Amino acid sequence: MTLTHALLIVLAGLGAGTINAVVGSGSLITYTTLISLGYPPILANVSNNIGLVPGALSGAYGYRRELKGQRERLIRLVPASLLGGLTGSVLLLVLPSGVFRRVVVVLIVVALALVVVQPWIARRILGRDGIDRTRLGPMLMVLVYAVGIYGGYFGAAQGIVLIAFLGIFIADDLQRLNGCKNVLAMAVNLMASFVFVLSTHVDWKIVAAIATGSAVGGQLGATVGRRLDPRALRAVIVVVGVTALVKLL
Repeated sequence: MTLTHALLIVLAGLGAGTINAVVGSGSLITYTTLISLGYPPILANVSNNIGLVPGALSGAYGYRRELKGQRERLIRLVPASLLGGLTGSVLLLVLPSGVFRRVVVVLIVVALALVVVQPWIARRILGRDGIDRTRLGPMLMVLVYAVGIYGGYFGAAQGIVLIAFLGIFIADDLQRLNGCKNVLAMAVNLMASFVFVLSTHVDWKIVAAIATGSAVGGQLGATVGRRLDPRALRAVIVVVGVTALVKLL
């Protein structure tokens, strides 16, 4: 790895860590940077995932104030994310490359639509008299598990999908849900990283460069993200999601 490559990857990690803390899909920055520098797709994906773990930890810590009072919620949802991350990372190692990427575009489009209409859907679901609220918890856990599978396999826009589902099924402030999203995404990355370290080749120079940038970016993203009005945060989510969609297309 040349010094120029290292600096570019650190900067990409900084951008990814910042965007992941605010909304998600920052992995597209680091992944596309690695691909453009000539690294093989699978190696880039695996090393990228591991390198972003410090950024995820940093972002979750940055949202620690918003996480107060969410312990019970996280106890229920984190295992679903861990199991999803395990499933997705194993699938990456055993399935032909590109299988999940065929549905990435559709997934992002659906996620963006959910973010836009989330307030209306949440009012319809959570505000309806007589609804069986006990069914919402298991349904959300299944969805979090499904997002974890996707996150463990590729992960682009994982945060966007998570925040959309959390906003629909949980009546809470969007900033608090964003903090919850950061913890769940972190859990997915941690589990996937554990599998990758044990099972496949990792470029630790790439990991170190991304980790350096993403750790700083996580703090920066948390500082910026918590100051955004919910409507502004929703707008940022949509803009980032559309940008990710354009890059993938």
